[in-house]
Amino acid sequence: MPTIQVENLSKLYLLGEHGRGTPERRPVWAAVTGAVTGPARRLFGRLAPGRNGRPAAPKPDNHLWALKDVSFAIEPGEMVGFIGRNGSGKSTLLKILTGIVEPTEGRATIRGRVGSLLEVGTGFHPELTGRENVFLNGSILGMGRKEIARKFDEIVAFSEVEAFIDTPVKRYSSGMYVRLAFAVAAHLDPHILIIDEVLAVGDGAFQRKCLEAMERIAGTGCTVLFVSHAMESVRHLCRRAIYLRSGRLVGDGPTAEVIHSYLTGSTAVTDQDPDTTPVGEWWDRQGNGQARVVGLDIADAAGRPVRRLPIGSTLRLTLHAEFSRPVVDPCFGVLIHNDEGQTILDLRSFHGGLASGRVEGRVSVEATVDRLGLYPGHYRFSPWICTGDMTEVLDWVVLCRNLEMLGFAGPDADRQIDPSDGVYWAPSAWRVC
Repeated sequence: MPTIQVENLSKLYLLGEHGRGTPERRPVWAAVTGAVTGPARRLFGRLAPGRNGRPAAPKPDNHLWALKDVSFAIEPGEMVGFIGRNGSGKSTLLKILTGIVEPTEGRATIRGRVGSLLEVGTGFHPELTGRENVFLNGSILGMGRKEIARKFDEIVAFSEVEAFIDTPVKRYSSGMYVRLAFAVAAHLDPHILIIDEVLAVGDGAFQRKCLEAMERIAGTGCTVLFVSHAMESVRHLCRRAIYLRSGRLVGDGPTAEVIHSYLTGSTAVTDQDPDTTPVGEWWDRQGNGQARVVGLDIADAAGRPVRRLPIGSTLRLTLHAEFSRPVVDPCFGVLIHNDEGQTILDLRSFHGGLASGRVEGRVSVEATVDRLGLYPGHYRFSPWICTGDMTEVLDWVVLCRNLEMLGFAGPDADRQIDPSDGVYWAPSAWRVC
């Protein structure tokens, strides 16, 4: 019997009406109410009714179907990746599955206790300490105090916030918040674990720790739903992936196939030209919002904008950013992914020795790669900005630029290179010795 059964699920938002637009974060009392009423609603498969027991008929110009006719089933022990651009319906789907919002049409049946981590700021009461929030969250999940106490030391050790466990969480950084929230969600023995993009807020070491924990949890028979823009993580963890686009399910199958469909169609789902349009709200982005990537220019050695480069050419990247508050020595970077979503290069300003000092307002930084050796093929770029200690993601824009790499040109045009032989070419000198 499936752990999760979703049948013709749809969610309608009426825009511009109080209480009917985008769902807001709920206070703890609402989370407790949802935890109590959610299972009952799912048990009876209740639909969210309109005034006559049916969904209200909206005016065509003020409504948004965040989800439309989505159906799938997930078996016990499956680890499924959910992918798609911002606004594709992923978060809305997860909020329905966790009882935070109700569907407009269709039903979602959940069998088992759900542990979830959807947004930084939800689930914890800001005035309570970390310790108190651990016990509160355990209670919401239906666990007794003794059972929570038995897990408490393990939760705190995993979260790495021992020194602050008796501090109100309103004083936590976003990274600390996520560490404790994930530790609670993962260690209170859920039957179903749902993790959204919030892991991007943590530092790299903790992200790896979380991914290992999710693998371990899935091995115990727990069903794991994992939402991420990090295609490598989805590929590594999940044998199956579900692809949502504009509220509809457009892909469900082996992870490699679904990721390829997502990446090859990622620029076709909008009317914008990803190579000429400034980075804006319509791009997928993550981070705490203290800085924003507002542009990424791709150019050749002469500074001319390019969409294609011969292998061995000089690549010049200019990242434009705006800081909402001063940050000392932020790290700038650009991830370069291949068509399968694998990260081939991670270019970082720290690697180039850039110490930018105190940065605020608008700033641009340039990176130059001499003799770029990416094999022929299509590549996508994801610029990002982190704090100097790499513990906080300020902004990360996913897959916002494209580049096609060609074979050798000019006097080297007769050189042969087969894309199946590798992913990166590097110049080398040979001699008989």
